[in-house]
Amino acid sequence: MTTMNISLPEPMRNWVEEQVKSGSFGNASEYIRSLIREDQKQRAQQELEAKLLEGLDSGPATPWTKKDAEAIKARVLARGAQAKKKR
Repeated sequence: MTTMNISLPEPMRNWVEEQVKSGSFGNASEYIRSLIREDQKQRAQQELEAKLLEGLDSGPATPWTKKDAEAIKARVLARGAQAKKKR
């Protein structure tokens, strides 16, 4: 792990120390990591919801066809071929 120093106003520092003293966290770093993980989860959820709404707003669904599957397969194979060329 790497180290990062942060500056906090006194009330925030006291808050962090209270969270550690409560026994919920072993130290301030654990508390901060917990906050960051929660923020990451929240942002991922927001991105998912935005993509779902985008899908809902994209218009009516159309039936899936064999031609659709073949087109996707062709794109995947083309990407694989490009990746091999880059190696």
